[in-house]
Amino acid sequence: MREVVILIPDIEPEQNIEIDVRINGRNRTLQYRVELLRWEGGTAAMDDRITTLKHRIKEYEKDWELVEIGAPKGEDIPLMFRRKTE
Repeated sequence: MREVVILIPDIEPEQNIEIDVRINGRNRTLQYRVELLRWEGGTAAMDDRITTLKHRIKEYEKDWELVEIGAPKGEDIPLMFRRKTE
């Protein structure tokens, strides 16, 4: 099993989350970041939205990886990134 689902309280967008866990007796800190992607104008065609989303993910900081694309809410779509571990 590689992933464990942990429910966290609602947070504001553009926030960092740190979770301290113990795996086989060793402490680790996992870092997550939630950001909102806002569709400019709100009425972009689906192809334009997909292109924008791909570009945002590709150009994101290289030491972070995308772990979840949330459900769109109005003009926003939440993206959750996890800091890569060595």
